[in-house]
Amino acid sequence: MKKILLVIFALAFVTMVGAQVKNPVDFRYEAKPKGEGYEVKITATVKKPWHIYSQNTGKSGPVPTEIKFAPNPLVKLVGTPKETGKLEKIYDNAFHTDVLFYSNSVVFTQEVKVKPGIKTNITGTIEYMVCNDDQCLPPTKKSFDIKLQ
Repeated sequence: MKKILLVIFALAFVTMVGAQVKNPVDFRYEAKPKGEGYEVKITATVKKPWHIYSQNTGKSGPVPTEIKFAPNPLVKLVGTPKETGKLEKIYDNAFHTDVLFYSNSVVFTQEVKVKPGIKTNITGTIEYMVCNDDQCLPPTKKSFDIKLQ
């Protein structure tokens, strides 16, 4: 009887562990003064064996990373977010298209201008999708709030 209970307990434990939400991406946010404004950096560190998709991966494939900044009358975006990292490109049989992704880390950089002498924050969301060789996780959206001071 003890063996049966032990097996049932072990199976239940494995099921609970497997059902936990995976979070293979850690984000770090920072703003460094630059000229009349700041260089806002969002660094994504991706755990192995996962990868995160580029903002430019295309529409017929997985969900590309998208950074949306909330309107702030004290802040003006200069251009669009740039990506820095080891960009990989492969043909993905699951999506039947070429995809662009980063395996270890990627830095998204957005330049902003701020009115002189003003302290404010820049807020927004980053939506991203991660996959490994066996599975993809649903798209995830995270909010951020970065001090510009």
